[in-house]
Amino acid sequence: MYTELLVLLVALMLVAAWMLRGVWGRRRWRRQLERGSEQLPKVWRQLEQQFLESAAATGKPRGLVWKESRFHDAALLARDRSTGDLYALVGITIAFEAVLGGDMEDVAAVSNLRCATALLEWRSGQWCTAGRVLFNMEPHEAAKHYAGHLEAIGELQLPSSD
Repeated sequence: MYTELLVLLVALMLVAAWMLRGVWGRRRWRRQLERGSEQLPKVWRQLEQQFLESAAATGKPRGLVWKESRFHDAALLARDRSTGDLYALVGITIAFEAVLGGDMEDVAAVSNLRCATALLEWRSGQWCTAGRVLFNMEPHEAAKHYAGHLEAIGELQLPSSD
């Protein structure tokens, strides 16, 4: 009898802990989203410069040099479905120039502006970027394309580049 009561008590404690974990996880997620949404407009310009430097350092696309990138004035916030991580998908306009003496030097289309999506990540309570870019996709297209991995949360207006 004592053993059965103990087993029942342990089972009830495990169920209670599992339920509290879900409540605490949702609260943690809401705080993370609030802090990320508040901080993004404050660090917008620094992230834009960091993105350009990080993307240029990747050496991609081959034969081109990152000349300039401009963030658009909105970010699509998204949650990674498997990890719960917060991301900001930002539309960007990119200008390239050919590497001197490279294969792309005589290609006229090199100077055309390109639209893409920059991926910003919320890590350890701050926004950062590794220069990850999704070419030929606007943020909503990227979210739709990666819907199995990303859940769009909402859009955040940001300071204009002008």
